[in-house]
Amino acid sequence: MQQHKPWFDESFGFSDQKKQAKMQWVQDPSQSGVDILNNVRCEGSRHFRNKGSHICKLKLRNLKVTVRLKNISSLYRGISDFKRGYQPRTNKVKGEKGDLVADSQSILATWRNCFSQLLNVHGVNDVRQREIRTA
Repeated sequence: MQQHKPWFDESFGFSDQKKQAKMQWVQDPSQSGVDILNNVRCEGSRHFRNKGSHICKLKLRNLKVTVRLKNISSLYRGISDFKRGYQPRTNKVKGEKGDLVADSQSILATWRNCFSQLLNVHGVNDVRQREIRTA
């Protein structure tokens, strides 16, 4: 099971509150229900904005420490991660027929087939060695 960051785990409370407020609004579509739902949404957005800025400040603080320690490779890696932002990992590959393969064993088999076709040349007899004339 994937471990989440502590701030992410505490943020599930906001999604639960939003679900409850929306269910309450669906059952009773009054103006007070709309106001409650909007308030919960605003609180959740504010929470995530604050957590995002806090994480950004922590990353910058870590980069400052890296500069002081003169660890250049970590500094450049941190800067590139900071510039690129969140990059979700994908575990999918296009198969030979163009379909998406998501199973790890199928992905390995697809890569194995691809490299065996690229690297194993079967037409070696067709290549003729030319005479090289030297002076």
